[in-house]
Amino acid sequence: MQELRLLLLASGLALFLPVPGYTQSASDMADLSPEDRRTYMESMSPDERAAMREKWRSDREALSDEDRMALRERMAANRPEDAGKKRKERHAQRREQCESMSEEERAIKRAAHAEKKAQRRAQWESMSEEERAEARENRREGKHHGKQDRRRPRDETGTGAE
Repeated sequence: MQELRLLLLASGLALFLPVPGYTQSASDMADLSPEDRRTYMESMSPDERAAMREKWRSDREALSDEDRMALRERMAANRPEDAGKKRKERHAQRREQCESMSEEERAIKRAAHAEKKAQRRAQWESMSEEERAEARENRREGKHHGKQDRRRPRDETGTGAE
């Protein structure tokens, strides 16, 4: 009896799962509900997800500036309402922490930051073009320092420009 229930549950869920290849573009994904979108993305292999992200990236780069701005506005409209509020709260906390530090502590932090930046720059400049290309690719795929990086990919100067 329990096996029958599991079988029915599995077959019922299979009806709701999107079929791979169902969506062909970002606009098709936009038509899905957030739950369906999440389920669809989770059903894909890591290689398929990477290929889809690359396709979306190339599609976005092909857009005009006006279309790109419109896309950003649509994506901003889909964000949770309190996302901006949370970001502002985190910024205020960091600002408060910084303001509560003595001038000596700030100088120490600035020096440590400058030292790290110089080390990264020296490491980058010592790399061959192949190593730089691999580092860019790893950064793009979120393999930077073994963490999943959800920020916008940065270029070789570290500025974040596209």
